[in-house]
Amino acid sequence: MADILATLEQTIAERRAADPASSYVARLFAAGRSKIAQKVGEEAVETVIAALSGDGRQLVSEAADLIFHLAVLLAEQGLSLGDVLAELKRREGVSGITEKAERL
Repeated sequence: MADILATLEQTIAERRAADPASSYVARLFAAGRSKIAQKVGEEAVETVIAALSGDGRQLVSEAADLIFHLAVLLAEQGLSLGDVLAELKRREGVSGITEKAERL
């Protein structure tokens, strides 16, 4: 599973400098952080709608779109999915209630 995420990040890095006329990734980067963040929000809403509809295939499709756009947003900020996974690892074994209280 992690291999496809590494491949996704590599593809995003390669396409970042491509021509925005021929690359959706390049077009997102050219539009800037605000547009990329907006796309993450749109995909999150579409993911919620798919979940509430009970359509498993649609949920998987929207979740894939959400992860893709999140990976682009992370890359725009100089971060990676590996950074997110490291944070999840750090939280492993910690109650969600405790973890949230520690951030407040």
